[in-house]
Amino acid sequence: MTLSRRDFAKRSAFTGAGVVLAGSVGVLATAPGALATGTAAPAGAAGAGEPPRIGYGPLVKDPKGLLALPAGFSYRVITRTGVTKLESGQLTPSNHDGTAAFEGPRGATLLVNNHELGGARAKWPHPVPPVDGLVYDPAAAGGCTVVEVGRDHVAEWVGIAGTSTNCAGGATPWGTWLTCEETEDKAGKNGMTKDHGYVFEVDPRDRRANRDPRPVKALGRYAHEAVVVDPGRGHLYLTEDASGPNGLLYRWTPPSGFEHGRGRLRTLADEAGSLQAFKCFDSGGRFVDDLSRARKTGTVYGVDWVNVPDRDARSVSVRKQFKSGEVTRARKLEGMWWGDGGAYVVASFARDESPVPHDGQVWFYDPKRRTLTLKVILGVNKRPERDGAYDGPDNITVSPYGGLIVAEDGEGVQHLFGALDDGRTYPIARSELNIGSADKPEYSEFTGVTFSPDGTTLFANSQEPGIMFAITGPWRRQGGRRGNHV
Repeated sequence: MTLSRRDFAKRSAFTGAGVVLAGSVGVLATAPGALATGTAAPAGAAGAGEPPRIGYGPLVKDPKGLLALPAGFSYRVITRTGVTKLESGQLTPSNHDGTAAFEGPRGATLLVNNHELGGARAKWPHPVPPVDGLVYDPAAAGGCTVVEVGRDHVAEWVGIAGTSTNCAGGATPWGTWLTCEETEDKAGKNGMTKDHGYVFEVDPRDRRANRDPRPVKALGRYAHEAVVVDPGRGHLYLTEDASGPNGLLYRWTPPSGFEHGRGRLRTLADEAGSLQAFKCFDSGGRFVDDLSRARKTGTVYGVDWVNVPDRDARSVSVRKQFKSGEVTRARKLEGMWWGDGGAYVVASFARDESPVPHDGQVWFYDPKRRTLTLKVILGVNKRPERDGAYDGPDNITVSPYGGLIVAEDGEGVQHLFGALDDGRTYPIARSELNIGSADKPEYSEFTGVTFSPDGTTLFANSQEPGIMFAITGPWRRQGGRRGNHV
């Protein structure tokens, strides 16, 4: 049963404010530059009646010029494009992106690592190698590798090849990875021989299960970014990173009688289940056209779901199939993570494509209440070259130590940072690898942030040239609720 605009407005009026509908709404406003309700205490401040100190202290410059970390922390380079090698002898592919960690054999960790490589294979020096039986489209450069990290060994092999622009994705409760193509290229465009813009399932433990890759067409064809699975209800939620017009948040409902499990998604018919786009309205029942209109953390919207007319976008892109007023849009819908009984959803930043500019939002969708709550909003960072401010959140994960860990894809200095539900933030890492020049420094975005299953290691990537880091140190509880991992 959907929550209608009238019902939402009625319940909001009864409680006195939309925020109350969601219970105790955590505020993850990130300063400086945050547009928040209330004032967050500065990191490190603590006194009588004040919140305890958070974070791990200032970041220490790295003599190797790769990763600045707090004192007591260290990193290990797991894979590096053009340097480390796959089991088959080829060099590690480039453009590391979305990643998830799974329990591996004999205490090892298995990571599935996306490689965001778009267009023809020939244009990339280090594409994903086309391993026999694992190729969807021989013309495409992208795909995933599986990385096994043990106490004294690292191994890497191809999980899927011949896909395009593998950006984010999501882990499933049954232990597989859903890799998402952030493209709408069809056969004949950019050298492709097959249509792209799909989701594929990759099994990190069973190499045979990855043979003969088949897109899960039931989830639609569009510029996919990330996906999460509701383990209780079976829904899949998917983000779209696109503009002109801005992208959408989608929900896929499985067909009656369908049971999730390893490899089950690839058995679905192309039109199986229902794919819908979200439509938001405020506590007064007014339609919300774009998520950028929310300016305060704690803002709560009701959500309805609208059927997608043609999920395979045979002639018109999915997001263009809706008229004005039919769906809610958002600029750069990016990372997602399932935790606390719902989906954390990133809207990375808004510029001229959106009604109101901002430098990042994180929302929480509660499927039980069918509400979307703004947890984080970043004001426009006017000096991105300076250290200290954050902008452009992208991949996220729920931390076993409380709050969220956010990978920054901003315009200047790049960070991994933590955000708590009481309004405070703290730095975890800063990229020090300059891929620009001395006069015009440039730092690659962070991607693929995820904890090992035992919570002792934080894995994260520097997208260019492509480096996977394993970060260890004196992790400790930072406050807020403990997240539930998928």
